[in-house]
Amino acid sequence: MSAGGAGGEAKGGYPPNTIIGIGAAGGLLGIYLAHFLSGINPAFSFLGGIGAICAIVWGADAVRRVASYGLGTGVPSIGMIALGMGIVAALFGLSVGGIAGPIVSFIAAAVIGAIIGVLANKVIGMGIPIMERAMVEIAGAGTLAIIGLSTVIAGSFEYGAVIENVVSTGFIAMIFIIGGMGILHPFNANLGPDEKQDRTLSVAVEKASLAMIISGIASSINEGMGAAIVTVLVGLAIWYMAFNKYYGFVKRDAHAVVGTGLLPSAEELE
Repeated sequence: MSAGGAGGEAKGGYPPNTIIGIGAAGGLLGIYLAHFLSGINPAFSFLGGIGAICAIVWGADAVRRVASYGLGTGVPSIGMIALGMGIVAALFGLSVGGIAGPIVSFIAAAVIGAIIGVLANKVIGMGIPIMERAMVEIAGAGTLAIIGLSTVIAGSFEYGAVIENVVSTGFIAMIFIIGGMGILHPFNANLGPDEKQDRTLSVAVEKASLAMIISGIASSINEGMGAAIVTVLVGLAIWYMAFNKYYGFVKRDAHAVVGTGLLPSAEELE
């Protein structure tokens, strides 16, 4: 990550602690409900996607707060490191934690994030006041996003099920990309002097719902088409609402919204 100029504390109407609570509690609740209720009916695996959305929104807000201090190329990098830490912590916690696996993963992520935050500030010398806290948050959010989307695909967060249906199939790489994009892209798409928290987080919901849709499609291999359709439809409904909300914020914040018409043909350009 590299510093990208002067910056400062991000402002917003939603306090960080409120978003942390929604992200952590909502993420864990969605994961556990999906795990237990999928045993009754595989269609309930979509709840893991809801948990992942909560976690991704939290991660996007944490990126927003730390990147506002002046990260340049570090905005994409910090999203990728979130999911990198998330994969390590998730697989460790699920392998040793049993039914407490997601909680163990979450704690492991916090420890890894704290270490990386200290290294970034004290060794690399980035000098961002909230770096240590932000890395703990981003690692925790990334871990819950990984487990939530994995639970959608596998129908369970049991280590064996995740290894068989998510890691061995290669879907873990897909989760890495779509989860990371959900966390890093919202601020990257809205950064600038007119960046607003509600507009940025509406993009986070929109991107997280796309991750839920893609994971739902992947779940058809293990969970069957019925469960996959439920996840995709719920994801589409959330995406539609989030996209419209984002477009409303764009119209609110833009100086003008105009139609450009059709692009000129090659002949017209000559």
